[in-house]
Amino acid sequence: MPLIIVILGVALLLLLVTVVRLNTIFSLLITSVAVGFAMNMSAVDILKSVETGVSSTMGQLALLLAFGSLLGKLMAEGGAAEKITTVLTAVFGRKNLPWAMVLTGFLVGIPLFYNVGFIVLVPFVFMVCASNKMPLLYVAIPLLAALSVTHGYLPPHPGATAIAVTYNADIGLTMAYGIVVAIPAIIIGGPLFGRMLKHIPTNPPTEFFPEQNNADRKELPGFAISIFTGLFPIVLIAFGSFSHLIFPAGSSWLTALRFLGDPVVALMIASLMAMYTMGIRQGKSLRDQSASVEEAIRGIMMILFIIAASGAFKQILVDSGVANYIADLTADLSLSPLVLAWLIAGIIRLVIGSASVAGLTAAGIMLPIVQAGDVTPELMVLATGAGSLMFSHVNDPGFWMFKSYFGVSMKDTFRSWTVMETLVSVIGLIGVLILHWLGH
Repeated sequence: MPLIIVILGVALLLLLVTVVRLNTIFSLLITSVAVGFAMNMSAVDILKSVETGVSSTMGQLALLLAFGSLLGKLMAEGGAAEKITTVLTAVFGRKNLPWAMVLTGFLVGIPLFYNVGFIVLVPFVFMVCASNKMPLLYVAIPLLAALSVTHGYLPPHPGATAIAVTYNADIGLTMAYGIVVAIPAIIIGGPLFGRMLKHIPTNPPTEFFPEQNNADRKELPGFAISIFTGLFPIVLIAFGSFSHLIFPAGSSWLTALRFLGDPVVALMIASLMAMYTMGIRQGKSLRDQSASVEEAIRGIMMILFIIAASGAFKQILVDSGVANYIADLTADLSLSPLVLAWLIAGIIRLVIGSASVAGLTAAGIMLPIVQAGDVTPELMVLATGAGSLMFSHVNDPGFWMFKSYFGVSMKDTFRSWTVMETLVSVIGLIGVLILHWLGH
């Protein structure tokens, strides 16, 4: 019965958004309440779940989106994004830009959370496409595939790390195996799949895809200062993520680097620095830049509310006990432990929409099998992580972030984003099974 309710809830949401044409925020909230009542939740519990879902989803994301949007806009207006794309085009060639995005996404995705990487790097994609008149999704999907895979498969990301700790797997070995599995998944789900998306129409908000304005500057900034400004938050976050490997616990340096490496702090510092490197340094006063700041913030408001409402829907599904129901339903299936871990995580992700919940729930179910020594713990981490990426759709905030940023229809979001996530999940499982067959 819970699965039927969830399916009907998703159908209701799609009906409201695509047929009735009701605003997405209202559609998500109405569906959340309807599913909550159908799952025998009280009105009070539904309200608590909605509040929890909104707050947990938006806790950090609001500031990340605000500063990320501001940084992207300042770099676009200051000419940094244009300069970077010019150099990238010259180095890789126009035809190889999707592969340049893959490399960028993979390297950046290792230290960064998916949401942070998305917010920081998508403005670069916009400028690459604008400068070279290339289809947006053709260039974007390779980047997002790399970000998604590194987020799902590889420590030190919280989800992958938590699963590794649950299974008592070796973190270093998990990362080594994960890179081997990740490469074919990224290639197939990124550049190869991206070729099929060239004709999908996109309509990103102008705040994220600004027209080039050469009237306010005499010449483009240098490549060094441009790349330094763009990568500065990534460097700070990376230092914060790996500082514990250099400095002992309790060290003042460790505390300072972790503070500076917080994604919100890093993006705020980078935005302030961009006001100087892309503004004051080019003859613009802070007063002159205030309009850009206000415009960047206004541009993300609708996206913020949509993501918040999707977080409420996700939380209703979690609090209603659907995950536990699926766990009980699949616990007795007679399959390979690797396939079973992937399947359980995939089903939970499909129903709940949260990769973290899916991965950790599946890990809890499969832990006795891992402890029995019947399978390699590191491969179980990867199988579980791959399953947690499976078939992202309307109950996943990432689905709505993609749809809103790139301005694509519901149908085309399923054709691009959802299929890409499914591809990297399936290819990940195949890679894990091959490693298992080879004796690892």
